[in-house]
Formats: sequence, structure tokens, C-alpha cells
Amino acid sequence: MQLPSGAPVAVPSPPPDATQGDTGATTLAVLLIGPAGAGKTSVAKYWAEHRRVPTAHISLDDVREWVRSGFADPQSGWNDHSEAQYRLARRTCGFAARNFLANGISCILDDAVFPDRPVVGLGGWKRHVGPGLLPVVLLPGLEIVLERNNQRSGNRRLTDEEVARIHGRMAGWYGSGLPIIDNSNYDVPTTARVLDDV
Repeated sequence: MQLPSGAPVAVPSPPPDATQGDTGATTLAVLLIGPAGAGKTSVAKYWAEHRRVPTAHISLDDVREWVRSGFADPQSGWNDHSEAQYRLARRTCGFAARNFLANGISCILDDAVFPDRPVVGLGGWKRHVGPGLLPVVLLPGLEIVLERNNQRSGNRRLTDEEVARIHGRMAGWYGSGLPIIDNSNYDVPTTARVLDDV
């Protein structure tokens, strides 16, 4: 398999027989942004599994949790150690995405990127994946993300206060020009179809 260079690569052009505007047959990279409980991982997995072209799902949380001994859990406090692990995981995800794209495989990544931190947030992802990265925000109502978060366990379950704080910061994406999907009343397949429309 061809390995990408260390620099970001452009998203490959769609195959010649791809239908104009048909994202189901196009090789691309999508970054699904949203608060904890927005459904990012569920939607990303479903979307990747139901495309007509090979598509990978790359979860930042999964990559972060590759660190077993010495895992810096941000819930215990955001510090230099947890930030270093976050940055390393994002670079690892970016390398994986470039590798998949260089070999004609689409990818969807998911992360809770904050609009008020462009350098470590969206700007960082575009540096690591490439300028062709397509960011889309999933932003259901607060009551929905609280309910979904309460069904989680382990490192991925946050306090209600933390979920509310993250959700409030995500509201900054309104007016950013990025597409925003309010999936409060959508199931996963419907959200994936809306993502294709976007």
C-alpha cells in the first residue's frame, strides 16, 4: 500500500464514473463535530458502513484510549499531559486519514471540536488531514445530549454540568458557515442521510 508523505494530502478526485453530486460514490474526508452525546460516533459508524465506496471510521476517543497505562483522562482535569495525549491522538488520526485517502478510501472522523479554539480545534484537524477536510456539526438540543450521556459508562460518561458546558460552547458554531445538523428528532439512519445531503 502507498504510504502518504508527512504533509497533508488533497482529497482525491472522485472516480470518473461517479455521479455528479453523489457523495455515496465519492472519496472524501468528513470531520463530524459535536458535543458529548450528539451521536457522532454512532452516526459516523453507520455512515461509513453504508457508503458505496470503501470508507473508514476514525474515532479520536478510540485512539486516545490506546494509551492504557498513564492515560491522562481530561475528566480528572485538563493539563499539559492530557493536552499532549490529545494532540498525539489527533496527529495519529490525521496520519491514518491521509493514508486511507492516499489509497482511495474515504474516512469520517469524529471529535468535540470547540469553535473558540481554532488552532487546536478545526485548524489543527485541517493541518493533519488536509485542506479538503469537510467539517459538519451535529448539534441536538441539550436535553437530548444529557439523556444520551446518561446512557454511557466509563471514561465516556461526563457529569451533567460538563455536558451542559460543552454543549453551550458548541453553540458558537452557529454563524460560522459550517453546516449544522440538529439531529434531536432523527434516528441514526436519518441523520446519516441528512449528512449525505449536506
